[in-house]
Amino acid sequence: MNNKSIIQGVWLTFALLLSGCSEPVKTSTATDNVQVLPYQFVMTELDRQRTIRLYLPPSYQQSTKSYPVIYMHDGQNLFDDLTAYAGEWEVDESLNQLAKKHGLEVIVVGIDNGGDFRMNELSPWENKRFGEAQGKQYMDFVVDVVKPYIDTNFRTKADRLHTAIMGSSMGGLISHYAVHAYPEVFSKAGIFSPSYWYSQEVFSFSKLKKAPLDARLYVMYGDKEGDGMIADTDKMQRQLKQQGHPRQNILFKRVPNGEHNEQLWRTEFSEAIQWLFQQEPAF
Repeated sequence: MNNKSIIQGVWLTFALLLSGCSEPVKTSTATDNVQVLPYQFVMTELDRQRTIRLYLPPSYQQSTKSYPVIYMHDGQNLFDDLTAYAGEWEVDESLNQLAKKHGLEVIVVGIDNGGDFRMNELSPWENKRFGEAQGKQYMDFVVDVVKPYIDTNFRTKADRLHTAIMGSSMGGLISHYAVHAYPEVFSKAGIFSPSYWYSQEVFSFSKLKKAPLDARLYVMYGDKEGDGMIADTDKMQRQLKQQGHPRQNILFKRVPNGEHNEQLWRTEFSEAIQWLFQQEPAF
């Protein structure tokens, strides 16, 4: 074998190794009943724009009925692996299965997070490390801009008893805040792996502004999320019970081996939705 052949063989081997090590090209995994709304929504108080993603139930196009609505944070991570930060929640696939097996159908409105502004937007309380609080402005945007648009342009059950809010981590924190601060809008909250550590004000706030007794709160966390997560969530559980929130309207679930990631939130999503929507509020 001459030198030229040897060199060509080395380059071919190198090229094959490179191609083998390259990451696979990601493709969209969103189902056909997910859409990205065609224009940016303006967050006036924060001088920003935001993308909104929408899931419609399988029967939506063939029916005339109206549906409950869940407003969810971190919209990029809900439906599509192509846009997700670290894997999607598979909200669309899970809800399609719930519709097929149990007849449970809801609309989901996914509000994209603000990237570098995410921590600020998803907390109504300041944090010395991360800076000013913008959670109230963010929630005012959801309540005063996004919800009216959705209720006007889609067949929704717009009353509070059929309106939920849901998120994980910082999204869990802002969902906890929302169901307390906007009781006329939301009666249900899915609070996954809540970042109660971000501000201890969440505890004093929850005492001062109690959620209505019929509000349904589903709080879920994993036992591998760290001692701080477990301690803070246990503290919130004790506080809400002491405040007299009815036991049948609140559920704290600690998942064995659960870690702070999309796999946990994806796995627990369907159970949370069924608990929030398939039982009538009671107090």
